Amino acid sequence: MSGIYTVKLSTLVEEFHLEVLRKGQGYDNQVVRVRDVNRPGLQLIGFFNYFDPQRLQVLGKVENTFLSSLTAEERRKSFEQLLAQDIPALIITRGLEPFPECSEMADKYDRTILSTDNTTTAFMGELISSLRNHLAPRITRHGVLVEIYGEGVFITGESGVGKSETAIELIKRGHRLIADDAVEIRRMGDGELMGSAPELIRHYMELRGIGVVDIQQLFGVSAVKDNAQIDLVINLELWKDGAFYDRLGLEELTTEILDVEVPTITIPVKPGRNLAVILEVAAMNNRHKKMGFNAALAFTEKLNKHFEQVEAAQE
Repeated sequence: MSGIYTVKLSTLVEEFHLEVLRKGQGYDNQVVRVRDVNRPGLQLIGFFNYFDPQRLQVLGKVENTFLSSLTAEERRKSFEQLLAQDIPALIITRGLEPFPECSEMADKYDRTILSTDNTTTAFMGELISSLRNHLAPRITRHGVLVEIYGEGVFITGESGVGKSETAIELIKRGHRLIADDAVEIRRMGDGELMGSAPELIRHYMELRGIGVVDIQQLFGVSAVKDNAQIDLVINLELWKDGAFYDRLGLEELTTEILDVEVPTITIPVKPGRNLAVILEVAAMNNRHKKMGFNAALAFTEKLNKHFEQVEAAQE
């Protein structure tokens, strides 16, 4: 189920190779709950309206230059106002040395001070991207996720319908496996869904009658991928005589995942149908639709014009 997620501060320290200049109280259990970070320029002059203390605070060259222009007493006041807030950590970029007043107030309020040699803009971009991933709403769904011609295709259907068998044929045809059986889906924002496999079963696939196989070992590193955006949901179902199946493709169906509507098609399965080829065509057709070309609509318009011309000739 989706919910509120956090990431440990120590995890970010390890991920970005940050130097810990001072550990604050509860450092080992300190978590970050929000995706955004803050450069406390206005806060250094005492403006705390709309200030979110849950954000990581990043001190760069601009702030450092401003602080250098202040007297020691003015810097002490600036850092006291900032570090009196219950912030997760203050991160100093470009390998700059913390001011003595900063260390003094960090000791007074028991705050964590970190450092990185990276430039401020580059570091903040990478940090925000990492926080989006760590804190994204997520859900786990049963199915297979493959990348076909650059389109992330999430294959669903009842157990035994042939999802993994279809995926293995796609892999043999040069496409890539992201996840089999369990797909972890995260909403990254702006209607973007990213799918990946749980770490324990990544690159593994279960084939009935054979067992569990390692796709990376069998087909090479080019046959697998850690994650992919979900562009299309394909539901496989056993062919039902008498059931209605869309012949033209005019019906635009979607599946809601984490409040995001994803284009969806249902493909009936029966002996003799080459599902791998059908899924390849479905992926290419979905990409064409995103680029503005809809073959079903174009064909319908062509038919309508033809019938109009026939009717006009008969009048």
